[in-house]
Amino acid sequence: SVIRASIVLGIFLAIPIVPFLILGESFEAEVTQWMKDESVAAAQIKFWLITGVLATDIFLPIPASAVVTYAGGVLGFWAATLASWMGMTVGAFGGFGLAKFLGKPFARRFAEPEDLERIEGVASKYGPLALWITRPLPILAEACVLLMGTTELTWSRFWLPIVSSNLAIAMIYASC
Repeated sequence: SVIRASIVLGIFLAIPIVPFLILGESFEAEVTQWMKDESVAAAQIKFWLITGVLATDIFLPIPASAVVTYAGGVLGFWAATLASWMGMTVGAFGGFGLAKFLGKPFARRFAEPEDLERIEGVASKYGPLALWITRPLPILAEACVLLMGTTELTWSRFWLPIVSSNLAIAMIYASC
């Protein structure tokens, strides 16, 4: 049962890592260079591009801290905070929703009922706190959102830690 639980955890951790391994560091460098490109002159275009890029962070190896810091330099504090907060929040909501829709049957394949009950207990007791604490941590943030989506954690217990932690993260990085 520990092996199956480890496999499930490994899969959730692999979701944000695998694209990076496939696309490589050159992809990250190209994205970073593209974001520095001055030919994209309109602040509105950059605002929506930053929002969109951060919304995909749940599934792609986007260096969110670098993107938000860049946004702060290009858009200014308030616009960067808003674009970043919206993007990270949309991505987290999308990942949680997808995991709610697909995750439970998938988790049942790899974990024993007792393991799933333990995970449910942890999610019930500490799920919102785990979401809030892991949001600034690369890979763990996405993995925690996806893992919590496979549990009975409700949307009403999901949204507040996500919205508040993403706002704090966006404000901190946009100010750098």
